[in-house]
Amino acid sequence: MHGYARTAILLAGMTALFVGIGYAIGGQQGMLIAFLIACGTNLWAFWNSDRVVLSMHNAQPVDRAAAPRLYGMVETLAARAGLPMPTLYVIDEDQPNAFATGRSPERGAVALNTGLLDLMSEEEVAGVVAHELAHIRNRDTLIMTVTATLAGAIGMLAQFGFLFGGRSADGRQNPFGPIGVILLMIVGPIAAMLVQMAISRTREYEADRLGAEICGDPAWLASGLQRLESYKLGRVNATAEAHPASAHMFIINPLSGMRLDSLFATHPPTEERIRRLLAMAPPRRPDRSGLARAPASAGPWAGVGRRNPWA
Repeated sequence: MHGYARTAILLAGMTALFVGIGYAIGGQQGMLIAFLIACGTNLWAFWNSDRVVLSMHNAQPVDRAAAPRLYGMVETLAARAGLPMPTLYVIDEDQPNAFATGRSPERGAVALNTGLLDLMSEEEVAGVVAHELAHIRNRDTLIMTVTATLAGAIGMLAQFGFLFGGRSADGRQNPFGPIGVILLMIVGPIAAMLVQMAISRTREYEADRLGAEICGDPAWLASGLQRLESYKLGRVNATAEAHPASAHMFIINPLSGMRLDSLFATHPPTEERIRRLLAMAPPRRPDRSGLARAPASAGPWAGVGRRNPWA
């Protein structure tokens, strides 16, 4: 409950920041414009964000016939989580990673990179999938969509302030003046980004905890996170680099940090996430029904062929 309360407070802070910038730039009319922008962007994101991000990363749907083992694993874990079977996607990308999207559990989707399926054991893949299912069950995908669109709208609103040239929408002198408007253009989006980062970090810890319960063993997810972090090195996700706004959706930050990405990390430190998982009380022996055992030295789809590594 502490995590949910913190998320609610941060969302309220994001909304207050948005409305406050609208008022500072345009007075009461600016607040109205800010409110309308927020409603419009969030309404659009609510209905379209899942399709947009899946298309952005060229995710391809996978059914039971194409990937019976992988599909069966996700189906079993979804049943453990009390969720309907999400739509399953695979992304042809060497960097191991995964994300979930969808505005509700009934519209949930899980996307896995082929790099993850090539390099990780079945237990580790199960831990990662369980983490993503936890995001769906907690409706984090909707929360993160709202924060991302609010952050983008704040940046757009700050640009409107520059067009006003220090005057409010009704023609009166803005109390902050031209210099104040310029500062708002700089500080507003940064503040929004910081709030977005704080929400993302909170939700990752919650998804790790619940994901460990869903898969039945915290060590599976801890080992998966460790492999994801180490195998990410040297593998640049070009699509994520071109669309950094989607970085917060992945289980591990997909950005290389070649620019200023490391200054605004959207994920908590992987070492701390692993530490928290391993500190969880050892659960009873997990039920492996539906999870075929794979060799510990290689991923369960290794050697099947690059064109269909998840069969």
